[in-house]
Amino acid sequence: LKCSLSTRKRIVRKRNTLGDHNNTIPMALQRLFLNRLHSSKKATCAFAALIHLSSVGYCTPLSSQTRGWSSISYSNQGIATTVPTSPSQLADTNLFSRRQRDVRGNTFREMSSGSSDSSCAAFSVAQVPCLDDNYGYIVHDEATGHTAVVDTPDFGAYDRELKKRGWKLTHILNTHHHWDHTGANLELKKEGVTVYGPVVEKDKIPGIDVAVGGGDRVPFGNSYADIIDVGGHTKGHIAYHFADKEVVFVGDALFSLGCGKMFEGTPTQFWKSLKNLRSLPDETTVYCAHEYTAGNAKFAKSVEPGNAELMARIDEIMDKRSRGEPTVPSNLGQEKRTNPFLRVDVSEEIRRNVGAVPGDSDSDVFGKVRMAKDTFRG
Repeated sequence: LKCSLSTRKRIVRKRNTLGDHNNTIPMALQRLFLNRLHSSKKATCAFAALIHLSSVGYCTPLSSQTRGWSSISYSNQGIATTVPTSPSQLADTNLFSRRQRDVRGNTFREMSSGSSDSSCAAFSVAQVPCLDDNYGYIVHDEATGHTAVVDTPDFGAYDRELKKRGWKLTHILNTHHHWDHTGANLELKKEGVTVYGPVVEKDKIPGIDVAVGGGDRVPFGNSYADIIDVGGHTKGHIAYHFADKEVVFVGDALFSLGCGKMFEGTPTQFWKSLKNLRSLPDETTVYCAHEYTAGNAKFAKSVEPGNAELMARIDEIMDKRSRGEPTVPSNLGQEKRTNPFLRVDVSEEIRRNVGAVPGDSDSDVFGKVRMAKDTFRG
């Protein structure tokens, strides 16, 4: 504790010297953290210092490239640690890679970012593994205390996480009607909890209060989520896009290196939906609902083996999965460059490998890629 306090004082003195909005602070913290990795005692001190700096209200100026702070937290036996980074470092920062390799057991991922008005109020996303391969998400706005869950695969997992964090649920945001996305709606719905869901599927959403569709907005905290129509997996599937936070919750419409099965929609509808998502900025962080990436990677490789970035990404994915680490969330810019379901109109290699013929529309080719994935046994 004395060591932690001493380290915290050093950082605060450094902050006072450089000023509250000097961008050298994050790098100074990263160097401090790395210098203290050589012993568990000193690493604890470094983490305590980082947490303290957050508690005194430091935030960086925002720009179109970087929105405040972002962080990833991992929970291991009830102990959470947080290290600052920018959104662009989410997938490939060496600092995080080192931390990821040190963590085992139940894992969740949390992203926090300063709001777009340069305030330090946190917008946090806790990623909660549920059922066999689902991910649920708890979104928290620190300034207002609003807390939302995105889909409800499992009451117990959510209830434990909410109690551990001391957050009170206020919103349920359903993306579509499937049971592993709405199954815990009624158990979680209590006084003061509002259930939002797709208008096209309103009769299939347990406990729904507000039905929304493409172009609508859901107020949350000091922000709001834009509703994007992403039908195809189910007819009325929607996504929740927090533009000022650069995050989108896509349910089963888009996966890391994949997309959902086309149970109710048509190739034309689904391709239009994926183009809606593809039109979002590259910096957007994509939170999907399943850990399907390893299987998706094998299929992606079969239809576009000439994509060098895809090959490199597959190596990273397999390395993560071998250590039991999540591959979600992902970066939308990377998805645009490597996900075959977003590339049917830009990759001749994909079109050739799924048997596209002259005269096929882009939605026709998408349908062929989706059919090829449905029958893939790699």
